[in-house]
Amino acid sequence: MYNYLDFEKLIADLDGQIFELKKLASADSVNMDVEIRRLEKRSQRALRAIYKKLTPWQKTQVARHVNRPHFFDYASRLFSDITPLSGDRKFADDEALQAGFARFYGESVAYLGLEKGHDTQSRLKYNFGSARPEGYRKAVRIMELAERFGLPIISLVDTAGAYPGISAEERGQAEAIACSTAKMLSLTIPVVSVIIGEGGSGGAVAIAAANRVYMLEHAIYSVISPEGAASILWRDAARAKDAAMNMRITAQNLYELKVIDGIIPEPLGGAHRNHEAVINATGDIIATAFKSMADTDGKSLRHERREKYLQIGRNL
Repeated sequence: MYNYLDFEKLIADLDGQIFELKKLASADSVNMDVEIRRLEKRSQRALRAIYKKLTPWQKTQVARHVNRPHFFDYASRLFSDITPLSGDRKFADDEALQAGFARFYGESVAYLGLEKGHDTQSRLKYNFGSARPEGYRKAVRIMELAERFGLPIISLVDTAGAYPGISAEERGQAEAIACSTAKMLSLTIPVVSVIIGEGGSGGAVAIAAANRVYMLEHAIYSVISPEGAASILWRDAARAKDAAMNMRITAQNLYELKVIDGIIPEPLGGAHRNHEAVINATGDIIATAFKSMADTDGKSLRHERREKYLQIGRNL
């Protein structure tokens, strides 16, 4: 049983019936196989029909699903010999932005990742994935180390945006984000970024100014959250659905606009329904991207990365 979204009511009803029939069959030793298979087929057909035509707002809900795999889920499957590093050497450590070194498919890499947390306690610990200035300064420190040792970087993005609190502004949030973005653009090593859930504002771009940027099929990537855009445009956050419809925030929109380099398919019903499949697919895409850059020298990597971002929006 899943945490069903509001547009999945039909699927929830069918799966509920299946669950009850299985329970009844188990308790009374009654053969319900035929009816169960019929309902399972109906549920799969309904799921396929719904996910084939998701609206941008529905994709936003899927990207934020409570059971969607987060950074640590990806790291535990894709990385080995993980060595996390903490602190920005200026103020403190930021738990929302995870960083360090690991092995990916047997090769040494540096990693950056934004972690949201899965429950109340972990979400508070990781500040709901919203990094503070020290998180971005830690990211810069890791980038500098990766550059020094010639290690490629993998960044996994999942945040509604950088932390907008007064304390973060007092410690130079905007400057920290700008420096992180500039540092990534200046690197002479391969960088691959994947938007695994939400990619919100500068908080995402700061670790996603990569040579190759991919998005999961139902992820979103935008300059501001739909709620934030609605608050600005209509002074009503409740109109987030209208904002999402007009902002072109989906992976399909952004691939057409050449903001991203590819879309990673999700299992039927979203990444939250099959963690292993989507994480394995993501790992394969990252490995392929690194192979495509294996023979490219550092100066060319830096030049191509800068040109990639300079060209966005020019040919619309």
